[in-house]
Amino acid sequence: MARIRVLVVDDHRIFAESLAAALAAEPDVDVAAAGSGPAALRALERGAAEARPYDVILVDAELGALATGGAPALPASRPDDPALVDGISLVAGVRATRPAVRSVVLAEKDDPRCAARALQAGASGWVAKDCSLQRLLTVIRGVLRDETHLPPALLTGVLRELTATRKHRSESEQLVESLTPREREVLRCMVAGLGRKAVAERLFLSPHTVRTHMQNVLGKLGVHSTLAAVALARRAGVGPAEPVTVRLAGDVVERGSQLA
Repeated sequence: MARIRVLVVDDHRIFAESLAAALAAEPDVDVAAAGSGPAALRALERGAAEARPYDVILVDAELGALATGGAPALPASRPDDPALVDGISLVAGVRATRPAVRSVVLAEKDDPRCAARALQAGASGWVAKDCSLQRLLTVIRGVLRDETHLPPALLTGVLRELTATRKHRSESEQLVESLTPREREVLRCMVAGLGRKAVAERLFLSPHTVRTHMQNVLGKLGVHSTLAAVALARRAGVGPAEPVTVRLAGDVVERGSQLA
């Protein structure tokens, strides 16, 4: 019998242990629990190193709420960032680094917006925490067949959210397309977090010229700050400028996105 390896990720210890115990009673399920995003990533890494990879992770939709006192969870700059504490970021990180692992989000309440974000991040399912064990097992086995599982009551709201997101992205893409090639280069540098001086050095331009380009970018995008421009660029799928490789006396030094 092929066994399914499941990782429960929830910082509510009693819930995590109870769910893990219930799943462990199934003859074809191996289960472990992790109490945070970083702990989950370490467990996934250990499983892969031991040639016992996990098949499915069950992630609390409000993962990290205990650590942040109910405030919004900290964003992660990388999939393995220790600051990664929220469930949606964990789903996205796992999707990026271990695409074979299926993610299912466990939620205390139905939230179309959060469910849509989870699907966009790479989740294959959204399940209520108070669902029956049989329902949860059906979802686990279903996502391993590449099925997507959502409660019927959420479908309309999730589709509305996804449609709105696509429209918003389309509008952002049109604005970015209005930029000249040089302005798009400057925008990618802004997405990479470079300041005016660093952009000037990278593009071999004067700081005054870069300042003009940045002002033009903000004007064409219809925003009033660099942060707003970066947010719009990311919605449009604009990535950061690539790191620069510098050769010094025969040695190759790769400089990060932040240039001196």
